[in-house]
Amino acid sequence: MPVTPNKVRLRLAEGGLALGFGVHHLRGGAVGMIAAATGYDWLFTDMEHGAMGVEQASQICIAALSQGITPLVRVCRDALHEGTRCLDNGAMGIVVPHVNTADDARAVAAAYRFPPFGRRSRGAPPFAHRLQAVGHAEAQAEMNREILVICMIETPEAVENAEEIAREPGVDILFFGTSDLTAMMGIPGEVGHPQVRLAYERVGAACARHGKVMGMGGVYDETAAAEYIRLGARFVLGGGDHGFVMAAAGARAKFLRGLDPRGG
Repeated sequence: MPVTPNKVRLRLAEGGLALGFGVHHLRGGAVGMIAAATGYDWLFTDMEHGAMGVEQASQICIAALSQGITPLVRVCRDALHEGTRCLDNGAMGIVVPHVNTADDARAVAAAYRFPPFGRRSRGAPPFAHRLQAVGHAEAQAEMNREILVICMIETPEAVENAEEIAREPGVDILFFGTSDLTAMMGIPGEVGHPQVRLAYERVGAACARHGKVMGMGGVYDETAAAEYIRLGARFVLGGGDHGFVMAAAGARAKFLRGLDPRGG
């Protein structure tokens, strides 16, 4: 039984954008179906800022494996062990925030790759293989190939060290946490600032040199988003569940209020 294909890897291999749906408040098995039905490629299940634990994140991930969307989970920087548990229970990749140095990146990659490339332990149900029995060597090789290890770039230090981070063979994606980066730069929320553009240029060039993918998160200004995609961002977080719900609900309420015979 082959491993469940990673839709993000397929999209990126085709040269296209891989679009992410942020999961902060939603729960249950329908989350992946909703995201897939609305045109997204991956779930960004957030255990760093969202109020959920491994059990809830894993249930979302297991359901997503058969829903045409790739489940990814963000863990806290100092909780790499939670990422291994998520990988053991359906996740096809882990996002780690605040990766500032090559040593940080190396530790992240080692935690999530099976030997000989890392130190990840095997022993959970093979959800990625649809619970079918697969030999250890074959399963570990397939998972090493399919899972994504994603390091977030959220500080000027990380931008400065982008070349070394991108050089780490166990890392797949350098993913901007643009909101935190602007805060650390002293320009909070100014995602279109020239300093931010320069950061994207620098990280994009490092990714190109080392065969890695640049990602973009926290950019919802359409002008800035278009510019950073032009600079090479292809792993793109489209937004979060609460923002999507509020935008759609607000638009619908505005329309219906406009039909009120009393004038709203």
